[in-house]
Amino acid sequence: MDLVHDQGASSGRSDDPTPSEPIWNPPTRVRPKVAELPRSRVDVKALFGLASGGWGWSTGFKAVIAMATSFSLAAALFGPQVGTLAALGSMTVLYEKETPYQYRAVALAFVGLGFVASVVVGTVSSLNLWAGAVAIGAVAGVSTWVCQALRVDKPGPLFFVLVCGISTIAPGGLAQVPLHALVAGLGAAVGWAVSMGEGLFRGRHPEHRAVAQAFAQLAALLRAIGTPRVDHVQHDASVAVARAWRIVLLGQTRGYRDTATAARLRALLRWVSDIHLAATDVSLARTERLPALAADFADELVGAVGRPDLAPDPDRLDELRKGLRPRSLEARLYNRLGRAAQTARRDEHEVEGRGLELHDERYPSVWQSLRSSLTRESLVLPTALRMGITVALAAVFGLAVGLDRYYWICITATAVLQGGNVVLTVNRSAQRALGTLVGVVIGVLLLMADLPLAASIALAAAFQGLTQLTVARNFFYASIFLTPMGLILAHTASPNPVEQLAEARILDTVVGSLAGMLGALLLWRRASAARLPQTITDVLEHTRTALLTVLDPEVEPDAERTYRLRRDLRTALVSLRGVYDSAVGDVPRATTTRPLWPVVVATQRVGYLALAALALERPQPASQITLQRLYLAFEELMAALRERRTPRLGALPRLVDYPRINMELRALSAAMRTAVAEDERSAAREEERRRQRERHRAQEELDADL
Repeated sequence: MDLVHDQGASSGRSDDPTPSEPIWNPPTRVRPKVAELPRSRVDVKALFGLASGGWGWSTGFKAVIAMATSFSLAAALFGPQVGTLAALGSMTVLYEKETPYQYRAVALAFVGLGFVASVVVGTVSSLNLWAGAVAIGAVAGVSTWVCQALRVDKPGPLFFVLVCGISTIAPGGLAQVPLHALVAGLGAAVGWAVSMGEGLFRGRHPEHRAVAQAFAQLAALLRAIGTPRVDHVQHDASVAVARAWRIVLLGQTRGYRDTATAARLRALLRWVSDIHLAATDVSLARTERLPALAADFADELVGAVGRPDLAPDPDRLDELRKGLRPRSLEARLYNRLGRAAQTARRDEHEVEGRGLELHDERYPSVWQSLRSSLTRESLVLPTALRMGITVALAAVFGLAVGLDRYYWICITATAVLQGGNVVLTVNRSAQRALGTLVGVVIGVLLLMADLPLAASIALAAAFQGLTQLTVARNFFYASIFLTPMGLILAHTASPNPVEQLAEARILDTVVGSLAGMLGALLLWRRASAARLPQTITDVLEHTRTALLTVLDPEVEPDAERTYRLRRDLRTALVSLRGVYDSAVGDVPRATTTRPLWPVVVATQRVGYLALAALALERPQPASQITLQRLYLAFEELMAALRERRTPRLGALPRLVDYPRINMELRALSAAMRTAVAEDERSAAREEERRRQRERHRAQEELDADL
């Protein structure tokens, strides 16, 4: 739940556990083609197709166990109507699925407290329907802010809103607040226990899995080199490496971090980060595919993270090194792959050694994370405000038109708005509405059978498990399973005629979906697009700082300084792509965002080249005049971005030993000129359309007078 960023490698220039000879860049080659523009579409494939990735088997199984156990226990102790709060409270099991267990224990405890607080708010506000509507909106906004500021992954605010909404219809009034809080706390405790249960058998599985996933994404990057997809896969690999750094850092508990097994995992993390940067260098200097053996070797390292006996033999890479210059980029990549395999083959690693330190705090200040989310540059605040305002107004509208079960409107609007941008929100809205129609049919058929309590508990748990199994692949199919689960819980909490419940569910879902779309269209729809130029500027600022540090002959940064430079630059790069992906789905502002894609790609490439330069053991320095000219070149690029004008660079400083940095800076300048020209053409077309409308209006007025 805290704000921990990716660090890149933890060492400086001379902290390599197995130092190699200096490496210089070869002469520049042809610039790789810019990847295809990422697009968000509303089409059949987006609505019904399956996203890449695996099925959530583990999460689904845990959800079934947690809901069935908590629902049964609470129903036996307090009655089935109140027991639904325990069933919802058990959804703590869906949070913090990837973090280390010691950290997860604390984080899930706070999630459980959040559920209890949501129940208290919902129960207290149930005395007045209008107060309940506003309260659910407040819970939606606050939970969205906290979840995004503290990096709480999906389902995010959804279950806080669901718990609050269901508690508004649970029987009782103010006198039942302690009971409802107790029942919700019981469910949260069950979810906590189920989530933590795996830690009894595989205590370090989250850390091993994160590093293994980083190696898997590196294998994908090696396969993408020389293809048009390399920029997209590069970003995915950077995200995976960043996640691995965060997870491993969180897992460095007292006592464990001084063990040989912890040192081995840190060494593998170091190598996965360095291999990523070596692959970055190769991907930006090579337009041909790499031999398949390189990616296959990286794939074998995935299993070796947890099982040293599966580590590949480093000698297998000898055939790839044949004919390569010792200092070539490809040879450097293969050498690092081989060293990673040597580390993976050992059960333990020397506790004392260079390059094994993690120069950061496990738990950065929660208060600082919350404060940083309130700055003008952050997208967290407008996202939270959009969520809170939309949910509250949707609930008030539902009450105004006589929809008594307004809480379903709130839940639907919350689920829809988690899409992020306008296009994704429209997709999720359609998926939610269509999935609900199918799910209502299933739910009605089951409820009309007058199920006994045991069957209701089993079915609700099964549908929740199926929801978690499919939600990562397609929200439409998840909505089909989520709807009957919600109907069963709502009918148990407040028995009503099944036909009325089904009719209200469909109507409320349609209203909630429309409310979510309107919220995305009307409230801060340009937030991402407006922040994109500043985000690009931030990346250039971090890139300039890193390059000047590397090239300055009078500066010798220590391991901690290098660590922080790489951490901050990689964080800015990951954020840039996230902001662009959100902005390109903003309608209609996306038309002015798309021309910036070549600018984003060139900025990313310069940033990754700076990261790779930071990983060099003995980088070639530059003269002070070159450093001054480089500083001014970055200053002009950033000023041009802020002012949306063509940069006036003149002659770029010649970086003989880093020719690809020169190449990408020139490409960045050219891309900015093209983007500015496109902006001017768009502005001219818009002005012409405005004049035509005015002439048409004037002609209509003249004709009316005649």
